[in-house]
Amino acid sequence: MTPHPSRPARVLAAALAVGTLFTTAACSSDGDGGDTDTRSGHAASPVARRTVTASAAAPLTEAGARTALITEGDLEDDWTQVKGANGWRDSLLVGKVDVADFLTAEADATECQRLLDSLYDDGLLGKPYGASALTGFREGDARLLYQVAAYRRADLDKSLAWLGSLPDKCDQFTATGTGGERTVQVVDASLPKEGDARQGLTVTVKGTADGSPVMLTLDVAAVRVGTDAITVVNGGLDGADHDSTEQAVKEGTARLKDVQAGRTPAEEPSVE
Repeated sequence: MTPHPSRPARVLAAALAVGTLFTTAACSSDGDGGDTDTRSGHAASPVARRTVTASAAAPLTEAGARTALITEGDLEDDWTQVKGANGWRDSLLVGKVDVADFLTAEADATECQRLLDSLYDDGLLGKPYGASALTGFREGDARLLYQVAAYRRADLDKSLAWLGSLPDKCDQFTATGTGGERTVQVVDASLPKEGDARQGLTVTVKGTADGSPVMLTLDVAAVRVGTDAITVVNGGLDGADHDSTEQAVKEGTARLKDVQAGRTPAEEPSVE
């Protein structure tokens, strides 16, 4: 997709994740945690003894994933929900990473290529293992892509660790594509302490469009909630509104938790 002249050029996304675990604590008849009834001296019967049980939240369904998506009411400012977000693409993200930038760590070039590719094709956390849903918003020329999906827990942990390694491995590199070279920078970005684990990045891509210098700035956020996750990619050619990214993370995590618990998310965000 050709980048927009003012604010965004494509946002991705995508999502983090969550499964809730409910447990009931075991307890003996005398409250000390043992299996013996101290009043009779005999072992407590299976009927008298409370047992430990654990039940994981039900797997995320397609309907649940759609319900967990944020809405215009969850975002401040003038964001408008739009259709066709799964077709958003930005040509500035298309390019081959210059391995010469990684003379002492050529393997890192592969990780940086993976970052560009995943931002372009909305696969930031890899392929979902279960249900997934995606939506997009526009404010002027800026775009915000939001995704909810179910994954394998081990895959999610690996993906978040990978994202966390990128500010060191891919702090600055060059990629060549249509229109010439692009300089890419990756830095850590703070996120609200939501969900079970999270990782934020700010990615800037400097290049040219229609013969003029441009800079694409993207906020990237991923939050794990159990084995589900939300991802947010927000920004454009005029920069990224970090407040909107934080709002999407806060309200999106709350919505996903509600869905996991079998509750209907509130129509309007909570007031703190």
